[in-house]
Amino acid sequence: MSVPRVRFAGLPRFPRVRRPWRLAAEAAALLTAAVVAFPLYWMVLSAVKPAGEVQSEHPRPWTSEPSLAAFRRVFGQQDFARYFLNSLLVAGTVVVVSAVVAFLAATAVTRFRFRFRTTLLVMFLVAQMVPVEALTIPLFFLLRDAGRTVPGIGLNTLGSLVLPHLAFSLPFAIWMLRGFVRAVPEALEEAAYLDGASRSRFLWQILFPLVFPGLVATSVFSFISTWNDFLFAKSFIVSATENSTLPMALLVFFKDEGNDWGGIMAASTVMTVPVLVFFVLVQRRLVSGLGGAVKD
Repeated sequence: MSVPRVRFAGLPRFPRVRRPWRLAAEAAALLTAAVVAFPLYWMVLSAVKPAGEVQSEHPRPWTSEPSLAAFRRVFGQQDFARYFLNSLLVAGTVVVVSAVVAFLAATAVTRFRFRFRTTLLVMFLVAQMVPVEALTIPLFFLLRDAGRTVPGIGLNTLGSLVLPHLAFSLPFAIWMLRGFVRAVPEALEEAAYLDGASRSRFLWQILFPLVFPGLVATSVFSFISTWNDFLFAKSFIVSATENSTLPMALLVFFKDEGNDWGGIMAASTVMTVPVLVFFVLVQRRLVSGLGGAVKD
């Protein structure tokens, strides 16, 4: 025999009290977000501050007289638009090419058995351990010699920036996508073959959409590392300033008589905007890509 529930009308409902550990976790998350966001806030603030406030010995975390003079100096700089387009071209090429090559390579090392497969995977890990600074000088001489035989990839070309970034982005992308490809059930592949699908059709119409979140996650890494690169742009673009990228534009605001910190912060803000736009466009795929892959 079931006992009916008795409802008391008119009694106030008290809000549920959150557990202390959850409140502590939320407070820690807010504090961490504030610490991470403060440099961005200070960068934008310094970009809109007048020159006198930027160079003041007593800086304030606000301004009563915002100004866009620093942004006008940035956009008025000669060839700034060209540097911006060069950065977009280099970063976009690295993202697209590394995504396609990493997807094919991750599929090969996961689905096929061949000699030296384990050795190849270990080499991917070893490549991540080598610092970029240690390889800059060898890459300089390699690109110098390669430019004599293969036009378009030598020094002072955009190809000299694309190839090194591809070399450093691919090991991480292949290793990460390997887990996504492995998570796709082999029974799905067998079922596709039984239904008459070719290997290429399974690869691009079935497997590619399933591992696409992982491709987005690796593309974010490739885009950020390429977009913010200064070392390769400074080392490999020796004399052809028309092929310089956006980070090189910051050097104009570093002067012997005094650095233009307002212009530096304004240019840095402009450089940050494409990264934020890219994050907004791929945020949903990025969360699912970092969270895991397809489960059987």
